[in-house]
Amino acid sequence: MTARRSPTVRKRRLAAELRRLRKECGLTREQVAERIGCAPVTITRIETGQSGARVGEVSLMLEVYGVTGDEREALLQVAKDARKRGWWHPYSGAMPKWFQVYVGLEEEASEILDYASEAIPGPLQVEGYIRAISLAGLRVPSEEGLERLVEIRLKRQGRLTAADAPKVWAVLNEAAIRREVGGREVMREQLEHLVAMSRLNHVNIVVLPYSAGAHPGMDGPCTVLRFPHSADPDVVYVQYRRGSVYLEDHSDIEDYIELFDHLRARALGPDESRELIARVISEMA
Repeated sequence: MTARRSPTVRKRRLAAELRRLRKECGLTREQVAERIGCAPVTITRIETGQSGARVGEVSLMLEVYGVTGDEREALLQVAKDARKRGWWHPYSGAMPKWFQVYVGLEEEASEILDYASEAIPGPLQVEGYIRAISLAGLRVPSEEGLERLVEIRLKRQGRLTAADAPKVWAVLNEAAIRREVGGREVMREQLEHLVAMSRLNHVNIVVLPYSAGAHPGMDGPCTVLRFPHSADPDVVYVQYRRGSVYLEDHSDIEDYIELFDHLRARALGPDESRELIARVISEMA
């Protein structure tokens, strides 16, 4: 089986490694830029992952840092992988750039911790639900735009049934399973899909019931992505109406993992959650 090589994850890893190497050499970004013949802003963009570094630029930076041998070859390969285009690139016009970053990270995640307060998480949505929730926004997409949104989301779902699928923990607020998105027929199909997905060994879906009362996740949904390679640290994804925030500081990540553990502890167990979902389905009948 070929390992996934998301260019987004490679760009993030390369940025972190080049930033670390520069600091170990005691050099400023301005000094490095002067030595390799580029503008300081170029070094800043490379080190923050805002733009992909050309392989030639990385080669020159590694010379400045005195990196040779296997380490040099490994980082040059990372730089090459980071320049490739992911499957989502042809859909760039159908989703904002800030969400393309998330899709790229999700593509290589080995574990996904997801708290959903109002809506079913994207990778667990059925087509009818996707259409209904897309049409409920402030700006209704065109027919072509809607089809592309549906296609993107369904393609993302393939990750959950792949041979190297990530382990998923989804905590759903009870509101997410009771809100009839798309009408009863669509919602019943959606809930039946949740029950089926929850029976996969690597997918855990639990419900945080109304009876749990106030809880620490009332600020809104969040996602923690974890990766198989130790060089790729966890990242927290928090979305708002017109963009998103990616948190990579260790203390932030620990805080959100603790939050998720609290929500998971207050939620019903997997079997009890399936029973609640089944009751909601029967109520719809």
